[in-house]
Amino acid sequence: MKILVVEDEALMLKTLEMKLQKEGYEVICCSDGRAALELMESENPLMVITDIMLPYSSGIEIIRAAKQKPQPVAVIVLSALGQESTVEEAFEMGADDYITKPFNLNELVIRIKRLLKKA
Repeated sequence: MKILVVEDEALMLKTLEMKLQKEGYEVICCSDGRAALELMESENPLMVITDIMLPYSSGIEIIRAAKQKPQPVAVIVLSALGQESTVEEAFEMGADDYITKPFNLNELVIRIKRLLKKA
């Protein structure tokens, strides 16, 4: 199962990539919104894990694009922004889950498995 991870913090991106690969997922990584939108089209991931604050295009734009695909893509938002308005906007755009940073990697994996079972 292919997961696209979009995170502009290099250490966090590498940590997520390694953990998800260890769990058996095919992981595609990028560090900005524009690249994420391109990869979503060319790679057709089953899930996108994205930060909200990104260079070039925001996580909100990524959520919107993921949910407009013919077969909607599951989206988990990771963000240090715990502001209620940001959380609401992410869910209004169709986010399936929202985790505030810092977070537990094992909890993230549990949430991924739960969402992919539904898909």
